[in-house]
Amino acid sequence: MADRTPPLGVEELHALVAGGEIDTVVLAFPDMQGRLQGKRFAARFFLDEVLRHGTEGCNYLLAVDADMNTVDGYAMASWERGYGDFAMHADLTTLRRVPWNEGTAMVIADLAWDDGSPVVAAPRQILRRQLDRLTELGLTAQVGTELEFIVFKDTYEQAWDAGYRGLTPANQYNIDYSVLGTGRIEPLLRRIRNEMAGAGLTVESAKGECNPGQHEIVFRYDEALVTCDQHAIYKTGAKEIAAQEGVSITFMAKYNEREGNSCHIHLSLADADGTNAMAGTERDPGGMSEVMRHFLAGQLAALREFSLLYAPHINSYKRFQPGSFAPTAVAWGRDNRTCALRVVGHGRSLRFENRLPGGDVNPHLAVAGMVAAGLYGVEQKLELPEPCPGNAYTAGFEHVPTTLREAAELWENSAIAKDAFGDEVVAHYRNMARVETDAFDAAVTDWELRRSFERM
Repeated sequence: MADRTPPLGVEELHALVAGGEIDTVVLAFPDMQGRLQGKRFAARFFLDEVLRHGTEGCNYLLAVDADMNTVDGYAMASWERGYGDFAMHADLTTLRRVPWNEGTAMVIADLAWDDGSPVVAAPRQILRRQLDRLTELGLTAQVGTELEFIVFKDTYEQAWDAGYRGLTPANQYNIDYSVLGTGRIEPLLRRIRNEMAGAGLTVESAKGECNPGQHEIVFRYDEALVTCDQHAIYKTGAKEIAAQEGVSITFMAKYNEREGNSCHIHLSLADADGTNAMAGTERDPGGMSEVMRHFLAGQLAALREFSLLYAPHINSYKRFQPGSFAPTAVAWGRDNRTCALRVVGHGRSLRFENRLPGGDVNPHLAVAGMVAAGLYGVEQKLELPEPCPGNAYTAGFEHVPTTLREAAELWENSAIAKDAFGDEVVAHYRNMARVETDAFDAAVTDWELRRSFERM
């Protein structure tokens, strides 16, 4: 990653702490689910001790399920290994103020073992490794994520007590692009936008979406690691702001049978001069460079095998329904929203969009998958098939996986994944999927109760 000025410098942090404006520093890292995990430090202690020496965190944080239960099957952390610590070291390029928490700054951590070696199964390290491979080709990835959520008038505690049933959405009807509809909750949206800007994120826009209460806030694209870190910060911060405002929001991929929450990911490549390496000359078909054609062909080749990275949960696969604007076909098209991969823009703005991820995605893992898939296409010089010109839902293309179980099996047996990520990472995230499917298989759902309580 190129040298860049952090949102907050260390010298400025010293001054803010000395002046009493900052009294707390959050040191956190993205876990397997993309959630920020870490500690809140007294700011003076952070500057005097943690800044130089780092801190420790239990390694079970990368070996638990979504409910934070310890589970078996992970090589890096277990009862047999004693659930020891890994080290958390601040990446000072991510240091920033957190306007929604008074007197608070935040910094993202990288994880390492006692001997200094990186924790290879950590999502941030997985992405770093793929970006390093891309750098060897003289390229960097520019990424933007478009994250949707649904707002409810109920607090998180009220939603919990209600079993997440019968909640009241902030809007009662489809408000896609509606200025009136977004105006209903503009105070919340405005606060999120402004306070994210105060945290160093560059906000582009906010708009309504189709499902009642559904909205989207979009931030400017940036270098891949920066975008993924900011995605995690935004997702955490938006929930915290919502809670402070007495409402709740969900990023789950499919809250109900209507439109799900997507997280479309846009990616382009830049060369050493900052020029878009995907844009071709007039002689290139469609204005795409050879690198882009190979890179996009790699996305298609690895799409099914990497679906676990794009759709990591049981609920993720409920999005993939025909005619839902969520993809079902392993296909690409030019500005075609029925395809899994959509090519948009031209010249400097030329890029492709991966439409598989939902709002529950871990951005570090998804972008790592996109980079690894593209590198596979470049290394193998894969040829890009013709684009889908019409309705990909009905065009007979290969189907994306329909369940987490299917995706996990494809991932586990993927030679592309093992070559790009290594056996340890493949086994680690295969086990994460096993834990989720086992838990779901053992659960009695509301659907079963409604279906069977009286009538069976």
